[in-house]
Formats: sequence, structure tokens, C-alpha cells
Amino acid sequence: MLKDVWISISNHQSHGPAEEDTLVFDTAGSYFFSDGIGVLSYQESELTGLEGTRTSVMVMPDQVVVDRDGMLTGRMVFREGARDSYPYQTPYGQMMLGIDTRSIRPNFNENGGDVEIDYITDLAHTVVARNKFRISVKEMEKANG
Repeated sequence: MLKDVWISISNHQSHGPAEEDTLVFDTAGSYFFSDGIGVLSYQESELTGLEGTRTSVMVMPDQVVVDRDGMLTGRMVFREGARDSYPYQTPYGQMMLGIDTRSIRPNFNENGGDVEIDYITDLAHTVVARNKFRISVKEMEKANG
């Protein structure tokens, strides 16, 4: 059963010892849980720089898949201890990005939950940033109460 949820997202990104960025935002979205898999979906905003893009996140016990469709299109697959690369389509053209997933900590059930992902992004095998990404999902009634 599809539920209306409140999604809290934080991403801490470091580009080296002196450069760090943190993005934190909350948004409404939808959530579905079945057979140990949580699926959430939300519309990106101007705050994330991805306005006009719909993001869907599928959280499984051993991996997390992030699909983006709209102004920006791409699929990121996070598997602990694995490196994946994927084409990332932007308004300026396509580029090949790599992700090296250090750890995934999923904790989802039929009421929502959270996941933490620690990963490194690279462009042409050159490290771009280290990311610590967290998504929390709460049912609307519980988020407001």
C-alpha cells in the first residue's frame, strides 16, 4: 500500500581536508514496503539543484538503487564494498561517474525507516568527493505528531 510520507535527506560531502558541504532538506513523498524492500519517491527542488527531476530510491538489504528522471537522468547502484560506474545525463551532456560504496546501513519496515550510505564518487577514476548520505522516511501522521 502506497503511503504519503515525510522524507528527510542529508548529504555531507568532502572534497578534501578544507572543503566540505552539507545539504539538508525535507520533502513530502510516497513510500511502499513489500518483501523486505522499501521504495520511496519524491520530487527534487531548487534547493538540490535538480528541480524538475523525480527521484526514486529502492532500499534492499544488500543494496540501494537511486533512479533520477527528468531534467537530470541517471541510475546509481550502491553495493557495500563494490565499485559501479554509470552514465549521468545532465543538461550539459553525459558523463561517466563512478561510485565506490564503503558501507550501507538500511533499516526499513512497513512504517518507514532510514538508510545511511558512505561512498566515494570519481570521474575518470579521479576522486571527486567522499559522501555520507542519509535518508529518513516517516509516515505523515507520525512526522507531524
